[in-house]
Amino acid sequence: MNRRQFLETTAVASALPFLPSPAKMLRPIGVQLYTVRDLMKDDFEGTIRKVSQVGYQEVEFAGFFGREASQVKALLDEVGMTGPSSHVPLQRIQENLSDEMEFARTVGSRFLVVPWLGEELRTLEGFRQVCQTLNQAGRTCNEEGLRLAYHNHDFEFEPVEGKIPMDLMLEECDPDYVDIELDLFWITKAGKDPLDYFRRYPGRFKLFHVKDMDDTPQQGFTPVGQGIIDFPRIFKKIPQAGTVHYFVENDQPGDDPLADIRASYQYLRDLEF
Repeated sequence: MNRRQFLETTAVASALPFLPSPAKMLRPIGVQLYTVRDLMKDDFEGTIRKVSQVGYQEVEFAGFFGREASQVKALLDEVGMTGPSSHVPLQRIQENLSDEMEFARTVGSRFLVVPWLGEELRTLEGFRQVCQTLNQAGRTCNEEGLRLAYHNHDFEFEPVEGKIPMDLMLEECDPDYVDIELDLFWITKAGKDPLDYFRRYPGRFKLFHVKDMDDTPQQGFTPVGQGIIDFPRIFKKIPQAGTVHYFVENDQPGDDPLADIRASYQYLRDLEF
């Protein structure tokens, strides 16, 4: 290499750190089937097929409508999707964990997610008891190659006896055994910043619910990309959050839930961040 070539090479190399990072895209894109729950009641198999035709690669279940695990797995294989997660009520985790784990393994799921707490548990002592339950069940799941997670709404961010319940759960739930499925709509509605939680509890948020908020005083639901939540800002911090699965959801999708999830998918499919 002559002097001129050396200088040119050095100049290019020195400029590399200042080049912009390549854009990233959200992959794989999943959907929480609660969004199409009314369709699932009438036609479980047909609805799964229609969801796959939208382009979704993963689904998160919110009930199986009487189907056997082997039937669900065969259907997923047929349409070329996977079901890495399912919502399981806390009572089922407490009373039938072994059955739930066996069902999950057959379907091909890794995550069992507790989706909701009744009002009777929303005291400081109640949240502490829930943490103990999640730790015990999470340890059992971990021993079987599965993961247990908890899904938030907005009430976990409302102070109880001077303590934010979500902070309590992140502090008292063992990160070795319990993950968080962060609902981006509900944390926003609670007036909290997801990035603040990523900084304080890095790596804890293995799953996202990706849902948007409309620009009205009621702060209602709307297809992803049609509301006010700044998703690129959040997605840029995915490495810090530790997220590996992303499920579109709309709690109230209107008369045409398939059109709703189609609009959300098309936005996320093309989104760069």
